Amino acid sequence: MMVQGTVASGFEPVREAFERNFRPGGEVGAGLTVYRHGEPVVDLWGGHADEKTGRPWRRDTIAPLASTCKTFATGAVLVLAGRGEVDLEAPVARYWPEFAQRGKGGITVRTLLSHRAGLPSLHMRPITWEDLRDWTPITEALAAAATEWEPGTAHGYHGVSIGHLAGEIVRRVSGGTLSEFLAREVAGPLGLDCYVRVPDAAMARMATMVVPDQESVRLGMEVPELAGFVEALNDPGSLSYRALYGSVALGWDMTNDPRTYQVESPSMDGVASAHSLARYFAALIGEVDGIRLLAPELLDLVRRPQADGVDQVLRVRTAWGVGFAVPGGPFWPAPEHLTGLFGQSGATGSFAFADPGRGLAFGYVPNRGSELLEGGDFRVRSLIEALYHAPV
Repeated sequence: MMVQGTVASGFEPVREAFERNFRPGGEVGAGLTVYRHGEPVVDLWGGHADEKTGRPWRRDTIAPLASTCKTFATGAVLVLAGRGEVDLEAPVARYWPEFAQRGKGGITVRTLLSHRAGLPSLHMRPITWEDLRDWTPITEALAAAATEWEPGTAHGYHGVSIGHLAGEIVRRVSGGTLSEFLAREVAGPLGLDCYVRVPDAAMARMATMVVPDQESVRLGMEVPELAGFVEALNDPGSLSYRALYGSVALGWDMTNDPRTYQVESPSMDGVASAHSLARYFAALIGEVDGIRLLAPELLDLVRRPQADGVDQVLRVRTAWGVGFAVPGGPFWPAPEHLTGLFGQSGATGSFAFADPGRGLAFGYVPNRGSELLEGGDFRVRSLIEALYHAPV
């Protein structure tokens, strides 16, 4: 499979790993970009954006991110915090008064962004496309919901809810939608193809997802560390089921439906190119063409673990900083001895992370869905291993 793009001297192992991922049963199409100290040192793409038609993957191809897009919503709150418009230690209800219902008045923004608020389940019927289109049915349900545990005492992946929780804070503070804020304050100035709602003009560059078959999913669920999680997912009464499958009426069957990307679904359905995703993370940790999104003192807080241990939803060890995952547990695809990193993976196979200590920002976007629920499969792990064998 022809791979195009460039790598800086010393990063050739990353290109070799990217090319190996196109072996049979591996990639269909993908892009990979790595920034170092604000400049791209790896910028690669290859394969097919549409396997059936043979449409090639290009540098500006965009593809669904699944959970990796959560970082657009949480990052937007942090941008507002850096400007003094949001206080991370203030109650969420300061900005969203209705959120105080059912004893939630003391939950702080920081607690919310570190998946410790106890709101992984929406306590409503499963989310439909119409709910995503209208936005408010979901935020009203979250405002009215009771917590699953005492906030701040445990953590659990807010896989379906965190995008709307963070996005509503952005909406209340900025006066516009999350998409509008992202376009005006982040994507526009940095020239990014990063979207929560995809504009019509960009849809022609969208890759077509290849959904993993049932056998691949079955094998992905046989990872020994995930046994408790898999068992819980098969129990409709469990928090794991209610917080994930039971909260959404949409599945892989909607992945290639254009309507999915015409609404704001910041927990599940954002879109980006690999280059833009890496550039976004590069701007979180340092200057990119004179633009820096987070000040050093805020960045130190973002990558500092706020929660680490057994996840109430995923039933395995996870670790969270403020707004992003940090190293810890089987869903984190980078070696755990690499500390100080933060990022997010997605079921589409996408992954993005930043390593402030080494000045690295990594963005990987494929169009073959992962056999693992939250991604982090062999493809991205091999790329990260190759990256850290380079002179970083």
